[in-house]
Amino acid sequence: MTDPVATLTGERRPARSGKRERLIAAACETIHAQGVEKTTLADIAAAAGVPLGNVYYYFKTKDALLQAVIETHLAGQRSTLAAIDDAHDEPGDRLKTLFGALAAQGELIARHGCPHGSLCMELDKRAEGPGLAAELVRVPLDWTERQFRALGRQDARDLAVQLIARYQGTALLTSTLRDPDLMVAEGRRVAQWIDDLAPVT
Repeated sequence: MTDPVATLTGERRPARSGKRERLIAAACETIHAQGVEKTTLADIAAAAGVPLGNVYYYFKTKDALLQAVIETHLAGQRSTLAAIDDAHDEPGDRLKTLFGALAAQGELIARHGCPHGSLCMELDKRAEGPGLAAELVRVPLDWTERQFRALGRQDARDLAVQLIARYQGTALLTSTLRDPDLMVAEGRRVAQWIDDLAPVT
């Protein structure tokens, strides 16, 4: 199974033999590091070790490759969240595992920010908005709401928004200040916050 942390944060996945898969993996990493607009198909081809001409065999446009990147991130998110569900019976433990895994990637976030949040913000500037990329926030948000609801919280949606906002806000500070310790410290605070929550009926 793919490393949950790597999947959620967009860290490079294990190499696969197919050129299409190598291109998508290289695109995930390069777009995270450089941004959508600065990344060219030539950059991605070079990172994947594939001739530029071959890129067009699999992806006719940069947007088609970007769509594959988003779909790959989403599949990884869903797989990871399902793995957390399987690994932990208690919703509080699931929530702490998710945030702890994200917080543990402080070094990666400090270099390039949250791959999902930054991708959504960048695509939101397009006339058509973030499109499918918005699911990269909605999927963990909905999952988080289900965990808070399982904890007996009637304000589950509000708490889910608060948790995801805490992650995205801290990721922004971590990246802007290049300080991975901010992410680690927030992970500890969030774990204590989850432990302190009581059901609201």
